[in-house]
Amino acid sequence: MNPVQYNRRSYLQQMLYGSAGLFSLEAWNRKRSDAAAIGPNDQIKVTKIETFVLKNSWVFVKVSTDAGITGWGEMLKDDAKACAAGALEVGDYLVGKDPRRVTHHWQAIHRGAFYRGGPIKTAISSGIDMALWDITGKCYGVPAYKLLGGPTRDRVRVYGRVGGETGVTAMKVGPGTTRTPFKYVEGKKFVDEVADRFKALRDRFGSGVDIGIDFHGAVQPPTAALLIKALEPYDPWFYEEIVQCLNVDVMADLAKKTHIPIATGERIFTKWGFREILEKRAAMILQPDPCYAGGITELKVIAGMAEAYYLPLAPHNPQGPCSLAAGLQIAGCVPNFLIQERGDNEYANLLAKPLPPVKDGHRPLPTDPGLGITIDEDKLRAQVGEPRPYLARFDPDDGSVVDW
Repeated sequence: MNPVQYNRRSYLQQMLYGSAGLFSLEAWNRKRSDAAAIGPNDQIKVTKIETFVLKNSWVFVKVSTDAGITGWGEMLKDDAKACAAGALEVGDYLVGKDPRRVTHHWQAIHRGAFYRGGPIKTAISSGIDMALWDITGKCYGVPAYKLLGGPTRDRVRVYGRVGGETGVTAMKVGPGTTRTPFKYVEGKKFVDEVADRFKALRDRFGSGVDIGIDFHGAVQPPTAALLIKALEPYDPWFYEEIVQCLNVDVMADLAKKTHIPIATGERIFTKWGFREILEKRAAMILQPDPCYAGGITELKVIAGMAEAYYLPLAPHNPQGPCSLAAGLQIAGCVPNFLIQERGDNEYANLLAKPLPPVKDGHRPLPTDPGLGITIDEDKLRAQVGEPRPYLARFDPDDGSVVDW
């Protein structure tokens, strides 16, 4: 063999399964699966893409390689079957290629179709992007954030379920009342009830717990204008999705009516979607979701755009362990990170190895390679099933469709 061609991978292969025949190539690959056993000049190719739709509508994608290294990602939970099928179609492009050209593949998947953007398309890109960063980190034995310029911090603040047993010191609630859904224009009784409930929460936890309030885009602008003023005396940490983000001018107008920071982003996709939010000052906290805003690659770009406006990121996460892990990788490689959603969920029913506990409101940065987590495929496959149906909601007074 020519010494120039005699790379580390071929050397290891010969030592393990060469003339002695002690190991087959397949057995050797199994033995070192997901280990850092190839060098930067070694060859590695994608061999297969698989998708898994769980009964709770979480959608996972698994990318396998000829080096025995696999990567995992997550996608949009709405239209779960469409996302799963779309990811398989990407196999026509990705199989046979080096998975480590992550940004190149992001561009090819995004621009390789005539129609671009939208939640399903970007969800497909997002899940595959996560999986490719997972593989790349595992190839070199480091977390993805170390390949993206990090670490920019030592630990990550999280919010979720507050309590001594969780270690979490920040939370988010909805504007719930005894009567929902919300009307286009609510009266004083409704507004007072929302304010009183939030005041009781503030009185209970005091100033030591940061409490955001999520309107979830289900409150119409006239009522949102009333609520943001009524809640101000009780110091919400932020108002999230005060209205739907499809009309950015409306959100920007409401943002001017309050000193409380507006947060939005869970239904906004790619750098192009966030451009208008930033330019019109419609929000002060960006909440892109790594599962459908474009993955780790795109969230890093969005963070850079936000930094130019002195604004932070607080990645959205209503989903599973890859979603959380991707958010933690972003936390580790961008300077303007604020907080990670749903930090208290350990995802024990899907992981082979538990996440380190939250302490003093913070979770340690992952140190394992790739996304920093290990999916237990047997546990995951046991939860595969029919996803949830559409969650259409109707006003009990007149039967009209309402937001949820």
